[in-house]
Amino acid sequence: MKRWLLATVLFSALFVLAACGGKDTGDATEQVENTTPSETSTVSNEINITGINFEFDQGEYTVKAGEEVTITYKNEEGMHGIAIDELDMDIKGDGEATFTPTEPGEYTIYCNIPCGAGHADMKSTLIVT
Repeated sequence: MKRWLLATVLFSALFVLAACGGKDTGDATEQVENTTPSETSTVSNEINITGINFEFDQGEYTVKAGEEVTITYKNEEGMHGIAIDELDMDIKGDGEATFTPTEPGEYTIYCNIPCGAGHADMKSTLIVT
């Protein structure tokens, strides 16, 4: 019985660590680092965010306060999700969420699925103007 329990715990730990596994070509990092602020902060209330192992496709997304925002999230590599605590927005895996931010400010977008070694680095910013 103890061996079965130990095997289950080890398998679970490996599954969590491998959740973000995939081929990392480095191209996504270069795209994010080489973009200028004007390219990353275009104002649009329809946002498409793509998760690539341990990063999002943009560093910033900009929307207008008081207007309904629709975020569509898609995983390109690994298993990720997104959340913005202050705006009560939460998507686990691929999906869509709609909300209306009322207060201007900067809000942290983060991966809400423990996905491995780079999980803590999966952050972006929603700028509400």
